[in-house]
Amino acid sequence: MAKAAAPKPPTKTEIFARIAEATSLTKKDVDAVFRALTDEIAKELSTSGSGQFTLPGLAKILVQHQDAKPKRKVRNPGTGEMQWADPKPASRKVKVRPLKALKDMA
Repeated sequence: MAKAAAPKPPTKTEIFARIAEATSLTKKDVDAVFRALTDEIAKELSTSGSGQFTLPGLAKILVQHQDAKPKRKVRNPGTGEMQWADPKPASRKVKVRPLKALKDMA
């Protein structure tokens, strides 16, 4: 027996249409709200921002600083011999943590 195909996730257009219908806003207004939200998130996650942004009731978006890794010796799993690994520069990673309300939705 073949498994039933999983339903496809909604597209951006479908999401905007549903929100516009539920809030009696136009699709342009909904698009403007999402653009403003994106700008606010970008501003807070930038190097001059606080490094975190909370979507109330949904998720917390955090930026974590990863320190640089020096050149070091590692074992090659194929041959077992030791070799030098390239150094890695410092980086910033984005983490999204779900809040309780979002966990309860699933």
